[in-house]
Amino acid sequence: MKRIAPVVALLWAVPALALASTWNLDPAHTHTSFTVRHLVISNVRGEFRKTSGVVTLDDGDITRSKVEATIEIASLDSREPKRDEDLRSANFLDAAKYPTLTFKSTKVERAGDKLKVTGDLTIHGVTRPVTLDVVVTPEIKDPWGNQRRGFSVSGKINRRDFGVSWSKAVEAGPVVGDEVSIEIEAEAVKAK
Repeated sequence: MKRIAPVVALLWAVPALALASTWNLDPAHTHTSFTVRHLVISNVRGEFRKTSGVVTLDDGDITRSKVEATIEIASLDSREPKRDEDLRSANFLDAAKYPTLTFKSTKVERAGDKLKVTGDLTIHGVTRPVTLDVVVTPEIKDPWGNQRRGFSVSGKINRRDFGVSWSKAVEAGPVVGDEVSIEIEAEAVKAK
């Protein structure tokens, strides 16, 4: 009798697993950006041009959903080549030693019309939990017959929590702020 219980539990879970779908981020339609204060008086914006990832979305039980994403540090672009070199250097992200930034979810929950996605974010070799707000669009069919969804992601981190601590002080305060806003606008294609 004890052997039957796990089999029954597995069979009971099969219909729930059928509701889960896999979505691959479309790199041509995914934009990852960041914003940080500069000299306490303005915001500097930048982006990472290469983001990849997979979302396992369970519309039947959203708490069973998962996401994994990878961002290539070398793809950083703030529209100023010298600043980009500095941001990729050991002063900040150290792309030679830590070529990617990764996120792997550990918890997904509904929060009104959004999702709260908590996961392990690794930057500069340091992993910390973060919670991101995510808005998911309904599924649509594109002109080529693919199923697509959109994901709007936002959140804030403190760069010092990840060992990215370079800054100098000027009269008004730090040259580079500690708080970094993150935004990702992504399209994902349903795996066939």
